[in-house]
Amino acid sequence: MIPKFKVYLFDVDGTLVASAADITGAVREALAAEGVNGLDQKYLEGFIGFHLFDLFHQVLPHYTQEQNDALLANYRRIYLAREHSSTRVYDGVPEMLARVGGLKSTATTKGSETTRNVLTQFGLIQYFDHVQGTDGFPSKPKPDVVLKSIEKFGVKPEECLLVGDSGPDMAAGRAAGVKTCGVTYGYGNLEQMRAEQPDYWIDHPSQLS
Repeated sequence: MIPKFKVYLFDVDGTLVASAADITGAVREALAAEGVNGLDQKYLEGFIGFHLFDLFHQVLPHYTQEQNDALLANYRRIYLAREHSSTRVYDGVPEMLARVGGLKSTATTKGSETTRNVLTQFGLIQYFDHVQGTDGFPSKPKPDVVLKSIEKFGVKPEECLLVGDSGPDMAAGRAAGVKTCGVTYGYGNLEQMRAEQPDYWIDHPSQLS
C-alpha cells in the first residue's frame, strides 16, 4: 500500500495523458523534413520522457548543435499546431487527482507553458497547485525539474512522491531524494525503470491511494 504524501509530483506524458500519437506524429514530420523516414513506432515511443536531442543524436549523428536546435524548434511548432488532437487522459486520472490529497505539481520534460496548456485543455489544471516544466535547465534524468517544485512548496524531499512512467523519471526522483512510483501503463521501458528501483509501482491510476 502506498502511504499518503505531503506533495505529489507527476510526469505528464505516459502518466497523466496518452499523448504518444501527437508526440511521435510531430517527431515523424520534423524528421521527414530532414530526410529521415520509416522509424518504428515503439522505437519513437521509447524516447518519450527523454530529451529529443537523445533521439536526434541517434538518427542524425552528424548534426551540429545548431542543426539540432533548429530541428527541435520545428518539432515544437508542429507539435503545438496539432493542438493535442490525438491525446487523451488516461482512465482514472481525474478521479485519482481528486482523491489523493496533498499538494500537486508536475515534473515533465515539456516547458511549463505547454504543460499548463495541456492540463487546462484536458480539464486537469484544477487539481494542481503548481505547474513545473523544464524551462532552460537540464531535463530528466537530472533532478532540476523535481527540485524546483520542492523549493516552491518548501517541503523536505522525503515528503514528496514522484509518479512517472520512465527510467529518467525514476532517476530524477532518486537524485532529488524523493520517493518514486513507477507506472506500468505508460511508454517507458520497464527494465530501465526497475534498474532505478522505484519505491512503489502501480498498474492503474486508481491504485495511487
